[in-house]
Amino acid sequence: MRLAAIVTWLITAMLGIRLLRLWLSHGGPRRQAAKVTRFPAALLFAHPALALTALGCWGAYLTTSHRILAWLAFGALALTALLGFTMSTRWLGGGRHARGADQPLPLPTILLHLAGGLTTFVLILLTRV
Repeated sequence: MRLAAIVTWLITAMLGIRLLRLWLSHGGPRRQAAKVTRFPAALLFAHPALALTALGCWGAYLTTSHRILAWLAFGALALTALLGFTMSTRWLGGGRHARGADQPLPLPTILLHLAGGLTTFVLILLTRV
């Protein structure tokens, strides 16, 4: 299950990188029409930074078997998930945070990224329980 978690994690990361590249190639933050739809820079950078930190902790756990590293990975992954949930609800949701017609991100890739993140989170949780 430990290796399955890292495999799903890497697949999810590749999908996330694809989404970030697409978003940046289509203007990124400059393209957003209204101020209220903007993703704060802290949110945009904290999500992947926390995910990489958690992945590093998980990799260190796999090589050393120190349980504290696994719990650190789980905590960082939980924060990553909260930030990702915030971004996805702002992008997919309606109302004043709606994405608008000019946003280039493909829904199937977003849903696969979300599913991969959820699967990784559950695998890490099951490994630690």
